[in-house]
Amino acid sequence: MSIAHIDNIAERSSGLRVFGGTAAIDLGAAQQAVADLLVALGQDADDEHLRETPRRVAAAYAELLTPRAFNLTTFPNDEEYDELVVARDIPFHSLCQHHLLPFKGMAHVAYLPGERILGLSKLARVVELFARGLQVQERLTKQVADWLQEHLEPKGVGVVLQAEHLCMSLRGVQASGSITVTSALHGLLRHDARSRSEFFTLAAVRA
Repeated sequence: MSIAHIDNIAERSSGLRVFGGTAAIDLGAAQQAVADLLVALGQDADDEHLRETPRRVAAAYAELLTPRAFNLTTFPNDEEYDELVVARDIPFHSLCQHHLLPFKGMAHVAYLPGERILGLSKLARVVELFARGLQVQERLTKQVADWLQEHLEPKGVGVVLQAEHLCMSLRGVQASGSITVTSALHGLLRHDARSRSEFFTLAAVRA
C-alpha cells in the first residue's frame, strides 16, 4: 500500500482555498496483504466468515487513511473581533502509527482572529485533515495548530487533544479508560498568560 502525501491544491484567492487530496492506495495489494496476515496468524482463510474479510479490511483502512477535501472559507474581520473563538468537543479518530490500532477522542481548537475569521465548520475539517492518516497524537496536535497559524494568520492558536488509545487500553498495560492529553499553542495563546489561561478554561482543560 502506497500512501501519498496530502496534496495542497490551493489557490490563494477571494478568501477561498481548497485543501485535502487523494491517497494513492493499492486496494488489491492491501487485500492480498490482509489475506496473508490472516493465514500467518493461524486463521482459516476458507472460513465462510473470513472470505470477505480481506476486502472489507482493505476498504476500511482506505477510508480511515483518506481525508476529504474541503474549502477553507474565510471572511474579513469587519467587526475587528478580538476575543477567542473556540470550538470544543470536536470528535476525531485516527490510527496509531506504531500499532495500526485506533485512537479517538475530542479536539478543542481556538484562535484569536487577525484580519480574517474562519468558517466554524472548518476547524473540525482541519482536525480531520490530519487525523485521517497514520499518526501519533503529539504530531497530530502540532500539525493542526501549525496549519491554522500558517493559513489563517491569527494573533494566536490553541489546540488540545484528549484521546483514548486502543494500543494502550486493549494490549500491553491494558489501561482501559486512560486519556492522553496534548496541547500546542502559538502567538498570544503561548506567550500571554491570561490568554493561555482563558483558552484552557474555555476548553475545560486544567492549565
